[in-house]
Amino acid sequence: MIRNMLALFILMLAVVLQTSVLPVYIATPFKPDLLLVAMVYLALRAPVAPGAFLAWFLGLIKDVFNGLYLGLNGFSFLIIFLVIKSISDLLYAESGELFVVTVSAASLACVAANLLLLLMLTSTPGILYSMSAGLLPHLLATAFAASLVTLLPIFSSPQEAI
Repeated sequence: MIRNMLALFILMLAVVLQTSVLPVYIATPFKPDLLLVAMVYLALRAPVAPGAFLAWFLGLIKDVFNGLYLGLNGFSFLIIFLVIKSISDLLYAESGELFVVTVSAASLACVAANLLLLLMLTSTPGILYSMSAGLLPHLLATAFAASLVTLLPIFSSPQEAI
């Protein structure tokens, strides 16, 4: 019960930091994607039904505050959640190194899914260049944020249903 409340508090803190604090103090390519980190944590630790809803909802929150098309990140987060959830039984979910690698792979997959959806559904010229220009700093900042999450006591505690 206390672990669930702590996880919910950390999730709300990630939303507040991602939407309010980080855009003011950190330039866009160096801003970590805390909502993606939270979604990967949910994919590795939460049950499917509430985790899928929260992954979709986190993507919608990211869409609302980034000004992108509504549902673009929601769909990407949901697909990435389901892929990670389908292979999470094969992974050692309590490994910090694996968590950082999974977050990095999810970050690349999110950019690729968003790019694919934007190329299919819009006719924006130069979208490939604009999305790939800040990919490496964004990937490194997100991986660093994921490595900091592994230091939290909630990460190292035994798994329970969230």
